[in-house]
Amino acid sequence: FVNDMVRALQHNTINEFKRQYRTLDALLIDDIQFFAGKNRSQEEFFHTFNALIEQGQQIIMTCDRYPKEIEGLEERLKSRFGWGLTVAVEPPDLETRVAILQSKAELSQISLSTDVAFFIAKRIRANIRELEGSLRRVIATAQFTGRPITVESTKEALKDLIAAQAKLITLENIQRTVAKFYNLKVTDLTGIRRSRSIARPRQVAMSLAKELTNHSLPEIGEAFGGRDHTTVIHACKKIEELREIETKLNDDYNLLRHTLNV
Repeated sequence: FVNDMVRALQHNTINEFKRQYRTLDALLIDDIQFFAGKNRSQEEFFHTFNALIEQGQQIIMTCDRYPKEIEGLEERLKSRFGWGLTVAVEPPDLETRVAILQSKAELSQISLSTDVAFFIAKRIRANIRELEGSLRRVIATAQFTGRPITVESTKEALKDLIAAQAKLITLENIQRTVAKFYNLKVTDLTGIRRSRSIARPRQVAMSLAKELTNHSLPEIGEAFGGRDHTTVIHACKKIEELREIETKLNDDYNLLRHTLNV
């Protein structure tokens, strides 16, 4: 959208640009956070958005954060984006990551063993792009060296990525830090007790896990005593609501986040 608009301005074809975008049956925009700070682009998109909505057309947008959290984005756009359904797209779980790797390998006509697929999937958890990049590196290394793809060759090909992943905040570290902060045991956070003195710290830990790690909601729930993903969603929403009205909880949360990021 931005590139098309810039070209239209350069070639004095802005009216054609407007007609093209305002008569679409559907509009898909990726990474809307890049509109931040681009005043002319925001102005044009605002009118395009309104035109399409008035015609009853579909608009689908993706972003790496909630629209209200985008700095440099006009409030009127944030308001418009709030009209629709906001859905969080979580990182794929372990089994899905394995399936993605095997599918990509098959498309590349590469034989990828289950052991190797699980090895990669357990260590590269951020997103599909990183999974694909890791697989391409493993394949390229095997082709360059003439060696078969094994767990050992994969470990060697991805050693720097694996080292970087190891430095990321872990679920276990979050559990230990939160438990210590609230004078609890880790088993309290992963156990079945529901008293407020335990349930609230557990919710804080789950919320931090969602914010600071690349684990999927089911994986977070599993780490907290086998709870399901809906429990994690409820915990995150609860903490988000409470942080807006309880100053101490908000301060505690920010302190824990800072401690984990140091």
